[in-house]
Amino acid sequence: MALAGMFLMIFLIFHLATNLLMLAGDGGKAFSEAVTFLSESPLIKVMEYVLFAGFLIHILLGVILQLHNYRSRPVKYHTRLRSETSTFSRFMFHTGVIIFVFLVIHLINFFFIRLGWVPQPDYAAHKHDFYSVAVVLFKNPWYTAIYLVSFVFLGFHLKHAFQSSFQSLGLNHTKYTPAIKVIGTIYALGISVGFAIIPVYFLFFY
Repeated sequence: MALAGMFLMIFLIFHLATNLLMLAGDGGKAFSEAVTFLSESPLIKVMEYVLFAGFLIHILLGVILQLHNYRSRPVKYHTRLRSETSTFSRFMFHTGVIIFVFLVIHLINFFFIRLGWVPQPDYAAHKHDFYSVAVVLFKNPWYTAIYLVSFVFLGFHLKHAFQSSFQSLGLNHTKYTPAIKVIGTIYALGISVGFAIIPVYFLFFY
């Protein structure tokens, strides 16, 4: 699960870099060219299957681990004791569920259009015209609100996941863990704020 999580965290960096091209101020030209290249590249098409496998492995293992935790302690403690376990770790499954719901919505509005699983919107010039789709969706305050809230939860999820993944791989050390925590916080903020900038831009400034 840690390896799948790390793979997905690396993917988020590249995904954010591509999406930020929408803010280039060129009417989506750079972003559309990047999407077309990624959509037509044989290597990227293979990586899409790997990416979906990474998502499925991470989600399934998350559910299995949560069920295992429930079975290990079917009756909650009568008195809640203080623990060094962070709030983020206690709610990883809950934030994961919220992220999963958002992911399904996100795939329906974008990726599934390219696959032909969802009808192409009238305002999209072609099935790769994600820029037009993004503009219309982010002009909707409700969709933008859902998007922003989802990335707040993603930020919380990533903050713990970054450190936890290193710990799960046996890389937890008093010398390096403080630095890992700082880097994890910076990473979580960078990803969540970076993605949040895009809908805010289209809703208020485009």
